Amino acid sequence: MKATGKYRHRLPQGDGGLFLSDGGIETCLMFQDGLDLPLFAAFPLMRDAKGRQSLVRYYKRYIDIARANSMGFVLESPTWRASADWGAKLGYSAADIAAVNAEAIDLMHDLREAHEAPASPMVVSGCIGPRGDGYVPGEAMSEDVAQAYHALQVSAFADARADMVTAITMTNTSEAIGIVRAALQAGMPVAIAFTVETDGRLPTGQTLSEAISIVDQATENGPAYYMINCAHPTHFREMMEAAPDWTRRIRGLRANASRRSHQELNDSPDLDAGDPVELGRQYRDLVHAHPQINVLGGCCGTDHRHVESIALACRTVRAARTA
Repeated sequence: MKATGKYRHRLPQGDGGLFLSDGGIETCLMFQDGLDLPLFAAFPLMRDAKGRQSLVRYYKRYIDIARANSMGFVLESPTWRASADWGAKLGYSAADIAAVNAEAIDLMHDLREAHEAPASPMVVSGCIGPRGDGYVPGEAMSEDVAQAYHALQVSAFADARADMVTAITMTNTSEAIGIVRAALQAGMPVAIAFTVETDGRLPTGQTLSEAISIVDQATENGPAYYMINCAHPTHFREMMEAAPDWTRRIRGLRANASRRSHQELNDSPDLDAGDPVELGRQYRDLVHAHPQINVLGGCCGTDHRHVESIALACRTVRAARTA
């Protein structure tokens, strides 16, 4: 019997408790675990037992941190590259891609079944990445084309009983709108994570406030919430300091460990892991200033050390609020 979408109709992170997620899965698996990820794709690890074991070990590190801190956890599937175009480049048919997305969600269900606890609810999320590069907008699709393109992954997640969909490193609003519409059509809650450059703007030049407003207007406030990812806190902190109304729609952070620009990261042969403790303090300050932010993970260069520092720093904010 397939697992049910346990939290699909009420995401527990909407209740305000702190939730962790994982770090930069691809950079961890490549630079720390020494695994080969063609085209920066983690989903091919699902093909054999050894690869799946590597994924289980990866997620278990973060699950242990969430449980130790009595925090929830978002199990983000390793499917950022598991869409039709990227799959075709790796020799996968559309049917293969649908199957591997479903298998990835099944793995997330297995992890939840083994490790969920009353103090650590675990949400199964199907991860969607951009059709193009995660750093540059390229030639943006129309909203209709984006909806049709991403419907393959969304349908696979829905059929596999994922709780939600999360679109990571979105660079433009038309693709984000298409994903939101595909998710809503499938009855799935969806989170949109925009990436920004060092100036706090999307690669298209739009501000985050503009991007969120455009997507909300086009989808009748369709996303459950928004996130910021693949940027260092110093790249967007000032933009959020004024705390206008639009920042209330941001509930999640998955920041980079490095202050480098996307181009510098792309060109670098090494991994810049930054300072985990400093990153934890920066998250703490953002969570203190914006109490609605409660989904906390990492992106490029981050690993379990960063997420643990984030958990330790941000739980002090939670303790202060409940004192």
